[in-house]
Amino acid sequence: MNVKVLGAGGEATVVLAHGYGGSRHIWDDVAPALAKKFRVVVFDWSFSGDVIVDDDVVLSDGSCSYFGFADELVAMMDELALREVVFVGHSMAGMIGCIASVARPELFSRLVLVGASPRYINDDDDGYVGGFERAEVDAMLAAIEADFASWAPLFAEAVVGPDAHPDAVAKFAKQLGRMRPAAALCVMRAVLTCDVRGVLRDVAAPCTIVHCARDTVAPLAVALYMQSAMAGSDGAAPTVVVMESSGHFPQLTAPMEFVRVVEAIMLDH
Repeated sequence: MNVKVLGAGGEATVVLAHGYGGSRHIWDDVAPALAKKFRVVVFDWSFSGDVIVDDDVVLSDGSCSYFGFADELVAMMDELALREVVFVGHSMAGMIGCIASVARPELFSRLVLVGASPRYINDDDDGYVGGFERAEVDAMLAAIEADFASWAPLFAEAVVGPDAHPDAVAKFAKQLGRMRPAAALCVMRAVLTCDVRGVLRDVAAPCTIVHCARDTVAPLAVALYMQSAMAGSDGAAPTVVVMESSGHFPQLTAPMEFVRVVEAIMLDH
């Protein structure tokens, strides 16, 4: 999983987990700053284009799912003997961290969920706003299947944000373009069609939800839904931190603000 450990000191360990289409390099603008104060762990999921692995491993039954990737995360943390870490999960990695924390609570002292979402498709039955209609999801999956190479740069531009610096878009586009098309389709299907809202009520680890004010992938309504769903029996709910940034990648578009947010969470922790 291309694990890299940065920083020598500090009692706290921060695990930075990238989302769909990314790699450990998605954190390059923030990890060195965090490593000045904390031990920082970055890695690649098996679906990342930076990992050399047979697609059969990624696409096998059960592996291409949030629960399969949660098993990956737990195995990595066990191998590194990591305990009581602050887990920063971007996008899909946020929910993977939630699932892993329910299975192995001793591994996590806090979850920081960045642009995370338990469901991306709107649910008219209960008024849930996920951000996408089912037809939009079907069209996106069809575009990936038809021509991933043509779809990838357009997707990168849309999700990093219309106001993002071209270098930020290019960084994600390069990482996304390295994905194997079969893995790209399988993982995106797992992400866009998931409904793991039921997991939220079982998360016992303290949690901070970090969301961009204008996120085309996961609207702010999702963060507020998660905050309510994760409220404990005592009524205490996770804190929601709204970054005044547009797009789905604050670690690319507002890296110094992102570092300050994480440092503040760590100091409060």
